[in-house]
Amino acid sequence: MQAKRHIKLLDSTLRDGAQGEGISFSLQDKVNIAQTLDEFGIDYIEGGNPGSNPKDMEFFQHVRNMRWKHARLCAFGATRRGGIAVDADENLQAMLAAETPCVVVFGKASLSQVEGVLRVTADENLAMIRETVAFFKSHGREVLFDAEHFFDGFTEDSAYALKALEAAMSAGADSITLCDTRGGSAPMEVRQISETIVNQYPKMIFGVHCHNDIGCAVADSMLAVDAGVRLVQGTFLGCGERCGNADLSILIPNLILKKNCVCGVERLDRLMDVSLRLAEILNMTIPSGKPYIGRSAFAHKGGMHIDGVSKQPDSYEHVPPSVTGNRRRFLLSEMSGRTTILEKLRPYGPQYTKDSPEVAKIVERLKELEHEGYQFEAADASLELLIRRELGLHQPHFELVLYKTTGEFPSPDGRAQCSAMIEIKVENQTEVTAALGNGPVHALDQALRKALNVFYPALSAAQLTDFKVRVIDTEAATAARVRVLIESSDGAHVWTTIGVSSDIVEASWKALVDSIEYKLDVLC
Repeated sequence: MQAKRHIKLLDSTLRDGAQGEGISFSLQDKVNIAQTLDEFGIDYIEGGNPGSNPKDMEFFQHVRNMRWKHARLCAFGATRRGGIAVDADENLQAMLAAETPCVVVFGKASLSQVEGVLRVTADENLAMIRETVAFFKSHGREVLFDAEHFFDGFTEDSAYALKALEAAMSAGADSITLCDTRGGSAPMEVRQISETIVNQYPKMIFGVHCHNDIGCAVADSMLAVDAGVRLVQGTFLGCGERCGNADLSILIPNLILKKNCVCGVERLDRLMDVSLRLAEILNMTIPSGKPYIGRSAFAHKGGMHIDGVSKQPDSYEHVPPSVTGNRRRFLLSEMSGRTTILEKLRPYGPQYTKDSPEVAKIVERLKELEHEGYQFEAADASLELLIRRELGLHQPHFELVLYKTTGEFPSPDGRAQCSAMIEIKVENQTEVTAALGNGPVHALDQALRKALNVFYPALSAAQLTDFKVRVIDTEAATAARVRVLIESSDGAHVWTTIGVSSDIVEASWKALVDSIEYKLDVLC
């Protein structure tokens, strides 16, 4: 058994993650993210660059008196500018004014970057590193130095790259992070260089910061840990500049489960919930194939796989789903059938077998729906509702009286705005509402939720996160049937429902109804 290694985690979602395309944080977003990361057990949280924009400084001022359970908050910024004293550098003063116990200072470790980007001499850059680190140490800050472009710089001119590290060390840096800033270094290259550095300076704490431009950020980081680095930087869900950063939602379980590492995360089974919460704030959809936390991470479709997992879970699962807060899913397909249905019936009691009439009834109903164009392998929520209906366990939470959608083209403001009116009945009460939307489906969704919120306030937490339409029988041209898949989330769960019809609005309505019924019947 490999000896346990203690690894510190630095999350840069609020800084590097904010540089990702399409990501923008409000002040409250930043506070919520920081609190979530702290509660999960992240050691260092980069809160942003206070010298670069007012929003980051506002964040630091807002959380100045906040108590953190685990994390140390860090202000981020560059070394002093060339040709001026540290005391006169406004960015350094802003970092100091943030009053964080820790600062992350980045400086160039590549001679070509020094000469081509900074446009200063090699010696001046070393002085900038040395004086900046010493400046913050003199003010009692913990200093994490990021050696920017280190792996490229080491390949170009290893002697100068080492001088950059030594400049930070001589000034008292508490740790030094080796950065693959362009994200183009291959895993074995990162390991070999990291091992060289760790062995050359055995008393220094080294970290790694990898970008994902060749899809190797997680692998690079893991091999750097193998080489002896003790601090790993990344972002949740891999958000960040260009192709993003090393994904902590993958790295953390890999380090704990595969590398026998110890970090501040004590409850790995909260990973799924934390990732979903952050995805909501980031306005991101977690890819279904995302390791550990994706909906498909523990989904089984092939009959042989389902049979194997049913008998011995580790035959096709490298870890139990519950370890990261996920769950096993059996997908219904032409390759599974009764075995899948039987597994889905297990929560309802041990009395069901492959020969049970209930199983035969459900299979027959599924065949009828599949003939109409339904496919349930990607719509688990609709499948579960179907099973509950066939078992007599589901009672609809509302009844549709009528709905009506209207559109106008061209619209007065140039947008395809539609309206929807809906009348529903809950027990003996009737509710009539209307709503506007960017299309008939959006308007109908808005109107339905508006009407149901009167009776079921819990629905306010649920929202549609993805909408897919596929034409089933293309030869029918505009009379073709369509299959609509809707993904929904309430921040803690994600579920998918399906509807089929030759009318896209009706197909969408069926999927919307299932989405809401699943929330009320199963999740509430």
